[in-house]
Amino acid sequence: MTEQTRIAIVDDEQDMRQSISQWLALSGFRTETYGSGEEALKNLGSEYPGVVITDIRMPGMDGMTLLRRLLSQDSSLPVIMITGHGDVPMAVEAMQLGAYDFMEKPFNPDRLTELARRAAATRKLALDNRALRRELSDGSVLMRKLIGTSPPMERLREDILDLGQADGHVLIDGETGTGKTLVAHALHAVGPRAGRTFALLSCAALTESDLGTKLFGPTEDGLPLVEEARGGTLVLEDIEALPISQQARLLTFINDQGTPAETRIVAICNGSDPSKSCEQALRSDLYYRLAAMKLTLPPLRARGEDVLTLFTHFAEGYGEEYGAQPPQLAAQEAAQLLQAPWPGNVRQLMNLAERAVLQQRRGTGSIASLLMADTEEQAQTPQVTTEGKPLKEYVEAFERMLIDNTMRRHRGSIQSVMDELSLPRRTLNEKMAKYSLSRSNYL
Repeated sequence: MTEQTRIAIVDDEQDMRQSISQWLALSGFRTETYGSGEEALKNLGSEYPGVVITDIRMPGMDGMTLLRRLLSQDSSLPVIMITGHGDVPMAVEAMQLGAYDFMEKPFNPDRLTELARRAAATRKLALDNRALRRELSDGSVLMRKLIGTSPPMERLREDILDLGQADGHVLIDGETGTGKTLVAHALHAVGPRAGRTFALLSCAALTESDLGTKLFGPTEDGLPLVEEARGGTLVLEDIEALPISQQARLLTFINDQGTPAETRIVAICNGSDPSKSCEQALRSDLYYRLAAMKLTLPPLRARGEDVLTLFTHFAEGYGEEYGAQPPQLAAQEAAQLLQAPWPGNVRQLMNLAERAVLQQRRGTGSIASLLMADTEEQAQTPQVTTEGKPLKEYVEAFERMLIDNTMRRHRGSIQSVMDELSLPRRTLNEKMAKYSLSRSNYL
């Protein structure tokens, strides 16, 4: 239960409202009371982050009517009904309508608390899932998740916006951990199919027969994915693992759609078979249909100081999650991050940022030790090395990151930044101009 957990208590009897409210407040809930169903409806919308407890028998709008009205606004809202003697049949009817549960007067306060806790957990899960679905359908949110100002990332965002408006199928490839599934979501969210179905399936996760059934049917429950995604986007991860027999069926499905395609297919090549490229693993006619438009995601080592931006972003997020201060990079550590080969790309950097925060909380370890541990773990796998860069580039990248972090921490206070970094005003202004840092972005 979090501080956001709220309980709305609806009862026309003031003493009953107050007693329930006091008990639940002592149990850690944030309570609010309403003397009628009409009053409650004015204040409880579809995004209400809590639970409703209402009496059944009330003058004016009774509890059953309130239940129907609340569930018509939001069918996932947990509503607990309080019943008097002889109202149990009515409570059973309420359960059939969608009430979360009911309690008969006089009730055990401890049972009410436990019921409220379970209902609150159910509500939180429903709202979290709703927020996730909304996020995955919001192109602007997804584009902001593609963090970085390096030229490869600028081009990638432009390509997503361009291809998102097109009808052709798309093939996404790139090294592991570069964010291919996120890009697939973004392609769907920024295009005309944004409000339609987004279906995703890993071709490497199922046996050949189960994969065929899941994709094309017949299924015992629900529609096969090609029907479920009709008019929307069908994302096939690990497309190189699609068996030959299913490749033929997929090609037939694509050809039967005609042009423009009713259902857009986004194929993701993850290189699950290192002995074959995606082009080698697929029959040529299918490959060229899927690769009508192609996106190759840049590896992290090619993204320059995006490494430092991403590290700071992830470290701040984990710092909030674990209640710890994110580590402040020294110049040597920043250079080590910039020079690391990052075979696991963004995913590897995210894991390293989390471990760095945990180390910071314990007061032990260093960025260098984490990078060395990663290197030892990957010693048995082929490594990709970065090309050397002039020292000046590392220094400038670290300098930009240091000013950016300090400005963010002091919320744009120029004087505080000058004091912490021991920089005169003119020098700070010149460096902010050089690195395209604007004070307005930190206010």
